[in-house]
Amino acid sequence: MLSSPSTSRRLAALAIACLLGMALPATPALAQKTKTKPAPAAEASTAEPVNSMSVDIPTIDAVAANMDEATLRDVFSGDLVDNAEALAGLTATSITIPEITLNVEVTTDDTTTQSTVVWHDIVLDDVVDGVAASVTMSGTTVTTSADASGDFGALSARQVDIGGLLGLYGLVDGEGQTEMQTLYSDFSFSGGSFTAPEISCDFGAVTAAEFRGRPISSSFVEIMALLEALDDPMDDPSPELLGKALHLYADVLTAFESSPVQFDGFDCSGVDEDDNAVDFSVASMTMGGMSPGIYPSIDMTDMDLAVGEDGTISIHTLSFKSIDLSAPLAAIQAAPVALDDSWFADNARSLIPAFAGFSIGDVAIDVPDPDLADGRIVASVGSFDLALSDYVNGIPTSLNTSANNVILEIPATSSDEQLQTLVALGLTSIDAGFVIDASWDETASTIAINEVSLTGADLATVTLAGTINNATEALFSSDETTMLAASMGLALSDLQLDIDDAGLSDIILSIAAAEQGSDAATLRPVFAGLAEGTVIGMLAGAAEAQKIGSAVSAFVSGKAKSLSIGLTAKQQPGLGIIDFMAAEQDPTVLLDKVTIDATN
Repeated sequence: MLSSPSTSRRLAALAIACLLGMALPATPALAQKTKTKPAPAAEASTAEPVNSMSVDIPTIDAVAANMDEATLRDVFSGDLVDNAEALAGLTATSITIPEITLNVEVTTDDTTTQSTVVWHDIVLDDVVDGVAASVTMSGTTVTTSADASGDFGALSARQVDIGGLLGLYGLVDGEGQTEMQTLYSDFSFSGGSFTAPEISCDFGAVTAAEFRGRPISSSFVEIMALLEALDDPMDDPSPELLGKALHLYADVLTAFESSPVQFDGFDCSGVDEDDNAVDFSVASMTMGGMSPGIYPSIDMTDMDLAVGEDGTISIHTLSFKSIDLSAPLAAIQAAPVALDDSWFADNARSLIPAFAGFSIGDVAIDVPDPDLADGRIVASVGSFDLALSDYVNGIPTSLNTSANNVILEIPATSSDEQLQTLVALGLTSIDAGFVIDASWDETASTIAINEVSLTGADLATVTLAGTINNATEALFSSDETTMLAASMGLALSDLQLDIDDAGLSDIILSIAAAEQGSDAATLRPVFAGLAEGTVIGMLAGAAEAQKIGSAVSAFVSGKAKSLSIGLTAKQQPGLGIIDFMAAEQDPTVLLDKVTIDATN
């Protein structure tokens, strides 16, 4: 737990600063001037380690432009702030810049690095009142004195609304505009490559059909001042500052939307700190369309990681499902101007976003076994899926997760006695799966346990299902005391247990027989008789005792390969917490409260 309000405020400020930094990725760059002087020595430990920065633009060919060359030169040198209004109204038949060169010198830990970035063949065509029919760039090259270089291909977009983009970042007045408008369309980047002493990467193409947005309510000056204030490690942010930051965050996250973005992946090779060869690649990546308050899904295909002889991991498909920020945004938008510690405490659950889950498919793992010399851990997963939905106060009330073909190879040379026994019985791998499927019905105040199952191929499948009553909305209350009281009122109405034997009993009996110097066939009838007698003894007095005992005996003896046991409360809403607490001392107290049935 946080031990003081001061700590809470600092963590909240840090989180908000990070969120704003991600939401406004281009903001710091917009403030750069053409040249900067070296930082004073007294500030070297705290200031950005940039010694010098300069921009060189040999020529600008502006045809029928309403901005003179000097102003255009300032703009393309990075001074957008002072020229934003003029740029938002730019009109020109064309603007062509053969080359823009950025030179940066940075000193960190007594090491000075010089970097050069060159943008080639920048062309703005048919610009009318701040909207360019097309913007193209033939490529970008990067070189550094640290033997790193990059070569990136062509970039283009159509219907680029320069004024709209400046308004999105608060550099120009949006004049009360609240509707989304197209900021650019048909975005395309042809990819490229990057090389450094210990790594080299090739990047695929990126395409997106459209990006739309509206002006945010804060000015650029206000945003920069806010980020600087939140970044101050010496001062605790005031409630007013935190409130302003969160309201800005909510404004930004509802200010844009886009079509899906397609990325053709990347392929990187290098070495790690131990000089092991490392290869990491992703064949493709698709980010779903953004919309106000919704962080989109991200789908990746064919992820491969190989680290020398340390092993490989490959994932055919990986999907992070969307994140719905509607509840946090609603809480922020309804919040007062100043947000103190009590507001964060009272609204902590409301600030939890609704994460829809993730899924993976066709995973293969081959890594060294740390417990076995020269051994390997070889495993695979056919599929895994986690689906969460219907959130109430930050808690998903619908859960569905499953996995199939989770395969683990059993090392033939393992020193583990149990694993040795399995190998001796002919079991070379375990192929398992599971399902957990449950949902809350608000109208009926019930939780349906649709399925909780565990499956082992050629072993067994065990499945549970049931219904829990008295599950009121208070169970998901933001108040812990209310939640606890509601949970104490839960009652089990019915429960169904199904077991299908596909070979597990043979393995268990073979292990038991080996320990006793016997065989499984001899022990089966003995264990079946013991099981039947035990069940009848436990259910003494119950009308169903004999039937249940016979069903259990048939299952243990091998005459039946399945066993189903059903339990239903005689009186609703069902068995409560008090009933189960009493059963810990004497399980027979439940017999008069339930009806039990068993079949094969």
